[in-house]
Amino acid sequence: MRILDVKIVSWEQRAEGLFALSLESREIARATKAGQFVNIRIGESTSPLLRRPFSISRTEGDLIEILFNVVGRGTEMLARKKPGETLNLLGPLGVPFGLDGAYETAVIVAGGLGVAPFPLLANDVRKKGKSMLSFLGARTAAHVTQEYLENVHVATDDGSMGFHGTVVQLLEDFWMKEKPKRTKIFGCGPTRMMKALSEFARGNRVECELSLEGDMACGIGICQGCPVERTSGGKKYSLVCVEGPAFNCNDVILA
Repeated sequence: MRILDVKIVSWEQRAEGLFALSLESREIARATKAGQFVNIRIGESTSPLLRRPFSISRTEGDLIEILFNVVGRGTEMLARKKPGETLNLLGPLGVPFGLDGAYETAVIVAGGLGVAPFPLLANDVRKKGKSMLSFLGARTAAHVTQEYLENVHVATDDGSMGFHGTVVQLLEDFWMKEKPKRTKIFGCGPTRMMKALSEFARGNRVECELSLEGDMACGIGICQGCPVERTSGGKKYSLVCVEGPAFNCNDVILA
């Protein structure tokens, strides 16, 4: 874990309301594993006071990339940043995805901004010589981004692209028709989607890891703002920032 001032290298809009920010940090780029995140201090003032967590979407050389939506004051300020400006980063943080195992196909399931951690995961899956299936859910076709993924299947809420329905419904339909074997699911998205994905994975006896969200103000377990209830294991809660964000779906209870 490092605290660094890093330079913004580039900024672009990837889809409607979805932005990619490329940052230069050799130390963080070389230390990052798929599923980890950074906590960013947006400005120098006390508003916003707290850091914001962002999945590390991709690394390339000395660069890291984050994806974000504009949802409040902090991300509004972030969207106004320009190349050459600096941001203070804390990271990489959190427990990465577990890529080892006997599975042959990684099944990526993302809802909305939940696509953020998967370009980096996809790259690591390729390095391990495993195949990949990608299932992406979005509100409309304009909200879909599928860069750096493979074998992409899309579901949209309004039917403007791909399957008309949720991404988990799309996955269920695919599973019933194709009956894939030796798979492991990696999921990220809104809680309601993740809960449905957990139920699907347990019902089909498929190993599944979820990248969870939480109010990670500190990112290191001090503020206690990101608890997730455990199914067992001697304690009732874990903190998403230090014991996650990647969890086996059988280990957590999603409300």
